[in-house]
Amino acid sequence: MDASQSKPATPAQPEPTQRLKRGERRMQILQVLAKMLESPQIERITTATLSEHVGVSEAALYRHFASKAQMYEGLIEFIEQSVFTLYNQIAQRPEPARTRVAQMVQVLLRFAQQNPGMVRVMVGDALVFEHTRLQQRMGQFFERVESSLKQVLRDEATDSISPGADAAVRAGVITAWMQGRLQRYARSGFRRLPTEQLDDALGLLLA
Repeated sequence: MDASQSKPATPAQPEPTQRLKRGERRMQILQVLAKMLESPQIERITTATLSEHVGVSEAALYRHFASKAQMYEGLIEFIEQSVFTLYNQIAQRPEPARTRVAQMVQVLLRFAQQNPGMVRVMVGDALVFEHTRLQQRMGQFFERVESSLKQVLRDEATDSISPGADAAVRAGVITAWMQGRLQRYARSGFRRLPTEQLDDALGLLLA
């Protein structure tokens, strides 16, 4: 399957019921939190406002998550699983390094475009007033992205990519460029899509 057409499946919204199962309620809380983060004028989300949007008490929230930090960790886990599940598949494909790196870039940017609320977490906007470990974990996420790109670039010694380009340097540049695209997407109120002119940009990055 072409990675340009691969996209992580967003968990289905549970049917509205008076009593949701524990796992369904946890998922609902995370979905509502992600949806609230899509607002261009987002302010710090409190458990009070979150519980109001979910339609439960704050005490009910804490029956499913020990803290608001754990809720953000749930979103980060979804981001990690969605991106790296596909990255691991792409890394095993027989295509040239250039093709696989392009697919990895497409996966991350298209995931972000389909999940704008998650972008607030990925760029750190939603984590400014939260526990520092959350920002550290997102930093580790992009370090892992860079490492994945570097490994693929090192896999093939002969490739259409310029042989003189150092794999580590190129991986770092591509990762920083993707982070910039996510920042622009968030700062524009989700108007400037991260996949804008993507083919042309990849042509320059992988020349």
